[in-house]
Amino acid sequence: MASIGNFFRRSLRRSGRREGKEEVSAAENNASRVPQGKPGERSSVFYSAGQFFFEYLVVVSLRKMSDGHYEPKITYQFPKRENLLKGQKEEEERLLQAIPLFCFPDGNNSAPVTEFTSETFSFVLTNMDGSRKIGYCRRLLPSGRGVRFPEVFCIISCLGCFGLFSKILDEVEKRRQISMAVIYPFMQGLRESPFPAPGKTVTIKSFIPESGTELIELTRPVDAHLEHVEFQALLQRLSPHLILHIFASAVLERRLILLAEELSVLSQCIHAVAALLYPFTWAHTYIPVVPECLIDTVCCPTPFMVGIQMRHLEQVLDQPMEEALMVDLCKGKILRSVGDEEEILPVKLQNEMLTSLNRHNNNNNVHTPEQVNALVSEAFVQFFVRTVGHYASHIKWSKNGSGTFQERAFCKAIASKTNRKFVKKFVRTNMFSLFIEEAEKSRIPQEAYFQQKITEYQEQKKHRRDS
Repeated sequence: MASIGNFFRRSLRRSGRREGKEEVSAAENNASRVPQGKPGERSSVFYSAGQFFFEYLVVVSLRKMSDGHYEPKITYQFPKRENLLKGQKEEEERLLQAIPLFCFPDGNNSAPVTEFTSETFSFVLTNMDGSRKIGYCRRLLPSGRGVRFPEVFCIISCLGCFGLFSKILDEVEKRRQISMAVIYPFMQGLRESPFPAPGKTVTIKSFIPESGTELIELTRPVDAHLEHVEFQALLQRLSPHLILHIFASAVLERRLILLAEELSVLSQCIHAVAALLYPFTWAHTYIPVVPECLIDTVCCPTPFMVGIQMRHLEQVLDQPMEEALMVDLCKGKILRSVGDEEEILPVKLQNEMLTSLNRHNNNNNVHTPEQVNALVSEAFVQFFVRTVGHYASHIKWSKNGSGTFQERAFCKAIASKTNRKFVKKFVRTNMFSLFIEEAEKSRIPQEAYFQQKITEYQEQKKHRRDS
């Protein structure tokens, strides 16, 4: 286990856009160096319809070692890949070596039990090129009698769609109760099916003994930019005021530590925080659940967003950390802060977001996760529309089609002094630089939903001026 920990502590260097700045991301960022697309919406990777649903399905079990302690090991892998080139084989070995560590981030704290409620969580592995693989996990108790250790079914994919993969894991768990042999044809059928476009459905045929052939429908949400998040996880545990403190820290790329005991709570809340940044993408160390052997990640001098189990709180507090925002998700309170979180966001926009979030809390007519996601997302998207939505008009285009962002004119065009003060800080972040780099490549906006909201806001302003 120590060797795996050392492997993750090797640093990944990324170059910033302006002023020659460099960002160093540690911990999980070296899980694999195989290029897998490019960074895309929020914390996930860019993906499109037609891709494979997944790369691997693995089962990770705890195995007793010669010295008496237990270590997570992969006991099942689908598909088995043969005839790989030397470099490909090495990269596969790195990935498969990393997965068990994140399937059992609680280390040796697992104990054999007779009953266990299955738990769903996820983790993220970042490649050298910044692209990310997501591990969708279902921890459950294998069939049998007497005390036994839980095992984890983990699906590795480049696609960010948590609701869809949760349903896939439901099907895997149902088949596991019958036989491992029943899982294989289902996953084979899934692997042969193309990833559907937003709003579309793919149907998987699967035979189950004594039940016959089943048709399993997997549908992507129409609004693809919200398909891999559940904001309800944050709203149930934190006040709107505290959510804005976290958002303010994240938007300036500070260090964030969220603590909870349940793996599912940690992964859901970390993904939700990253999703608040849409249309921007968190480009630094990002570990929804930090394995016990990597707790010293919190000593990293560069930005990070991590989730840590509450049982490790004392260990975390003993670390020689730099300034960070540390939040207890169990009690909904701040354990440690920088102290200026209240002053980061423009007061008027901050109050508007608070009003919107409080309106959600008081709206008993909103029930579905989709409705919650839409309402919460709208509040934060509007914040970026109001502060930086005029970015496109300050990209100067050359005859060869390349664009150059006019930062000074962009900032000067902001009428509100408080908004301008915030934006002058925000333009120095890596997430803004990456967003602008993409915008400079093409006149066609990368984030259609964001552009739609910008257009709506500009039309409303024009209507108010004309009326």
